Amino acid sequence: MEKIIKFSNASTHFYFDSSFKQVTKIAGKKSLVVITDENIFKAHPAAFKGLNVIVLKPGEAYKVQATVDEVIDTLIKMEADRQTVLVGVGGGVITDLTGYIASVYMRGLRFGFVPTSILALVDASIGGKNGIDVDRYKNLVGIIRQPSFILHDVVFLQSLPRNEWENGFAEIIKHACIKDAPMFKQLQQESLSSYQKDQQKLSRLIQRNALIKTKVVQKDEFEKGDRRLLNLGHTIGHALEKEYELMHGQAVAIGTTYACHISEQMTGFSQTEEVVALLEQYQLPTYADFDRKKVFDSLKMDKKRERKEMNFVLLDKIGRGIVKAIPMKQLEKIINKL
Repeated sequence: MEKIIKFSNASTHFYFDSSFKQVTKIAGKKSLVVITDENIFKAHPAAFKGLNVIVLKPGEAYKVQATVDEVIDTLIKMEADRQTVLVGVGGGVITDLTGYIASVYMRGLRFGFVPTSILALVDASIGGKNGIDVDRYKNLVGIIRQPSFILHDVVFLQSLPRNEWENGFAEIIKHACIKDAPMFKQLQQESLSSYQKDQQKLSRLIQRNALIKTKVVQKDEFEKGDRRLLNLGHTIGHALEKEYELMHGQAVAIGTTYACHISEQMTGFSQTEEVVALLEQYQLPTYADFDRKKVFDSLKMDKKRERKEMNFVLLDKIGRGIVKAIPMKQLEKIINKL
């Protein structure tokens, strides 16, 4: 199924329930350069036969400028030009890197994504945010530029370890919390293994989440308002992720737990127990013992901060998120008391 989503100055073609083989028809075999990581390349060798492939080391630790330089060197050796199309086949690290490299090499190449993790399918590949980490600050350097296509092939999920499934469901639960109360109820009635066993059910859930995020981004591509809602759990989450080397979904789940408690104080939110129970139902962490000062110092450099205030995502009720500017001094006190 193909769906074209229009953004402010670009359109993205979504190929839901598709096959990776379609990539050569979409981009043309001669102009195609695939960027992937060692894990995916080893797990699916047949998929990459006959294609130009750049294989990177896996993991967030490699989402840095040194990797960008290395890929650009390789593109120069390949004599990549403005007709070249970069295709990122992987999780969020690969899609972030591919979009960023495509945006800066020769001042902009066409690019597309084939997300291979739940997290990338429902979140990281969508919305045009491309970038790299600098020191302990996540996504500090980057650009907003939409991919020309995103192709879903759930075959790639077969090689996904269980903790990567859990990782992705943190973002699915986040979407339910901010925008989709009926999906929250549906998740309560299901389990991780029920989605793993039923490919059709999983595809429908992934598509529903991809469209939730897409609609939010369409309304607010450059994050001036509604798009900030997608950061539920991410302010504390990103700080925890960097300081304690957690997986993204684990950090977001913990961040969401504490965002619920902050919401109790700021909005009168009364469903914290339900959110925590759902996160735990999908084997995600909730409460954690962390160094409050260290985490607050880290989140001071969060991109959602505007001078002396942080645009913090809170819940009014399940299915309705809101953004509230909290003075940094007040936020520090709140975090210290968590």
